[in-house]
Amino acid sequence: MLSETTPIRVLTHNIRYATSSPFQGERPWAERKQLLVNELEYETRHCGESFICLQEVLHNQLGDVLAGLNQDADAKTPEWEYIGVGRDDGHEAGEYSPIFYRPSFWELKHWETVWLSKTPDIPSKSWDASSIRIVTIGVFTHRASGNTVLAMNTHLDDQGSRSRLEAARIIAGKISEYSQNKFAKLISGTFLAGDFNSEENQEAYQELTKSLLDTYKEVDGSRRYGNYITWTGFGHDKEPASRIDYVLVRPAGTQGQKLKVVGYAALGNQFDDGVLCSDHRAVVVDLALSK
Repeated sequence: MLSETTPIRVLTHNIRYATSSPFQGERPWAERKQLLVNELEYETRHCGESFICLQEVLHNQLGDVLAGLNQDADAKTPEWEYIGVGRDDGHEAGEYSPIFYRPSFWELKHWETVWLSKTPDIPSKSWDASSIRIVTIGVFTHRASGNTVLAMNTHLDDQGSRSRLEAARIIAGKISEYSQNKFAKLISGTFLAGDFNSEENQEAYQELTKSLLDTYKEVDGSRRYGNYITWTGFGHDKEPASRIDYVLVRPAGTQGQKLKVVGYAALGNQFDDGVLCSDHRAVVVDLALSK
């Protein structure tokens, strides 16, 4: 007998791109990658319906993460696949904001990359953005229950306040578009994960939470796990640590939405070895999607 709800775990983590010029306190990707793969494996092991949303992923890092997640799987039938492209050329150049998923649990119905600019169909940047920015969007149907979710992953600009605001408006517009297009009657759950480079009192967060719920606030403080801060730096940064990484969801009852927030955690990013696996902490959110 099928359960009345589909459990979904969403993990979002800015893994810090594989730079050739590390900051003080930062270790090379070669020393960090296994720590991150171990985190992703452990946190998704017992929920087949997990989605992994990463930011600042260069093509070589994408290959390392995918190989790590699939190391115990048959090469012909990988356990994990992904959607996403490099933001600089729409292929492999520049940072990805990929969404990883298990195809044995989710059927990919549609996906696209949208550039957060005045020309969203081509690699580009606008306003005061310092870098090209994207949102990765996927429509996934749960094979067992038939539930369909709209999954989104983004990384907003770290310099341009105007570009963050306009990017948030583009993302909100895409959510509205999917609530009216051919997938509208299928989608019963929507989430947006990512590094917004925006604190609660700033532009992108304020714009996006006009229509989306912050999962952190949907879980009682006595029931949350881990940290509040999500951006820590590498221990020698001038900027104060802050919460800028989020998982947001459309409210239940809105146009057939049926997602309930069950749990929230912000994980540690440094352990006994002293290596910071990234300058961000992973955020892990448990959701339940009713039939």
